[in-house]
Amino acid sequence: MLERQLEIINALGLHARAAAQLVRLSGRFVSRITLKRTDNGVSANAKSILSVLHLAAGFGIDLVVIVDGDDEAAAIEAIEQLFATGFGEM
Repeated sequence: MLERQLEIINALGLHARAAAQLVRLSGRFVSRITLKRTDNGVSANAKSILSVLHLAAGFGIDLVVIVDGDDEAAAIEAIEQLFATGFGEM
């Protein structure tokens, strides 16, 4: 199991388009991927668009990404890259 804390750096936060990108990316991996807000503890399955949107994570929110499975290293690196590029909005 791997964990990383990532900050949402794009101005619109984890809105529908960004959440859809994250869900599509997460779906490529067999590992279980969970997102957890650091401020209120709300968790989400990164492979479910409704679950991700339920986080209501805006600009500046820190999320802990927890990845567990056979391809966890590749999954967490890909997700970290998506966050680092601001979901392509920067």
